Amino acid sequence: MDDRDLATEFATMAAMARSVAPALATLPTATKTAALHHAAAAIRDDRDAILAANAQDVAAAETNGLSGAMLDRLRLDPARLEAMAAGVEAVAGLPDPVGAVIDRSERPNGLVLTRVRVPIGVIGIIYESRPNVTADAAVLAVMAGNAAILRGGSEAIRSNRAIHAAIERGLTAGGLPEGAVQLVQTTDRAAVGEMLRAEGLIDLIVPRGGKNLVARVQAEARVPVLAHLDGLNHSYVDRAADPVMARDIVVNAKLRRTGVCGSTETLLIDRAFADPLPILTGLLDAGCELRGDADIRALHPDILEANDDDWNTEYLDAILSVKLVDGVDAAIAHIAAHGSHHTDAIITGDAATAERFIARVDSAIVMWNASTQFADGGEFGLGAEIGIATGRLHARGPVALEGLTTYKWVVRGTGQIRP
Repeated sequence: MDDRDLATEFATMAAMARSVAPALATLPTATKTAALHHAAAAIRDDRDAILAANAQDVAAAETNGLSGAMLDRLRLDPARLEAMAAGVEAVAGLPDPVGAVIDRSERPNGLVLTRVRVPIGVIGIIYESRPNVTADAAVLAVMAGNAAILRGGSEAIRSNRAIHAAIERGLTAGGLPEGAVQLVQTTDRAAVGEMLRAEGLIDLIVPRGGKNLVARVQAEARVPVLAHLDGLNHSYVDRAADPVMARDIVVNAKLRRTGVCGSTETLLIDRAFADPLPILTGLLDAGCELRGDADIRALHPDILEANDDDWNTEYLDAILSVKLVDGVDAAIAHIAAHGSHHTDAIITGDAATAERFIARVDSAIVMWNASTQFADGGEFGLGAEIGIATGRLHARGPVALEGLTTYKWVVRGTGQIRP
């Protein structure tokens, strides 16, 4: 497909999305809920076809040398597919944000002002690897009253097509207009450029992927971007941490699933913590490669030397950088210098220290005595998520239904005129 054909195809998709957006914005909650239940049923009905398509993607990715962590993100199985369908149903069961009154006030002149949630319009989602994002992004956009244009990664193209076909069939069976959710069918990287230049056609771009993808989107986009940066997350073990709790949380935070954005990538341990060795051996025994500074390496012979890049690396693998620090302020300073403002945690029994950490760490999610693996919209009770926003504007943290809406002011009067 040459550039002119690609531009024409995308313009057609964008025009369709723009044409159906007003109808989606005013759909009754019951209609959207029913359509999502139809979509979940369609995913289950197409299970064999989706898994077969995914098996082809995985085989091609293995041939192309995709990393183990990326293969884990790509791979579907019956349990993950059922979780995908259940996630669609979970979104259907959430309160509809459209029309919700954020606040209300009355002016001295009798004017009544309300701020009301409304859809954004047309949302473009650009993502890599995880085919479940096709389902999550589609149903979140629709439930929030938006049209969506999805562009997944080339490594998951067969899976994405199969999932999208099921969802599209389910949504239309449930009464939604055709074109509510469209999938860019080509793997040509130029399609991303078309989306980024779609000023006036797309209202918001949501990138979900690696650092290179997000950097390109932020550099080239002519439409607003809701960025999901890399998860360069930290767990800090304070001197007042319970040793058993600290070991259990850290091992889970790193190794439960290494390929998710909530995985801890750097472990910071207070130099005054009584005995770091059980935490380190717990990680090593579970198969985690540790890279540490000189103080950490002195504690165990199997720990490798960390270099400067390790403190700035999102491994997405069973690798963890480890450093001793001089108390909570040093931990906060390290996180400020090397973190990505995604998710950072403190493990301590000292409430004052915890509150200091919470107040001073400038991340979208800050945790106390909990695994960073909880950085997930579902675990927050938000249903599926479209990503975790690490910026400071519009939405921050897990972006679910409310994050895909904006608001308008409604002013109700009784004949007032301004003097």
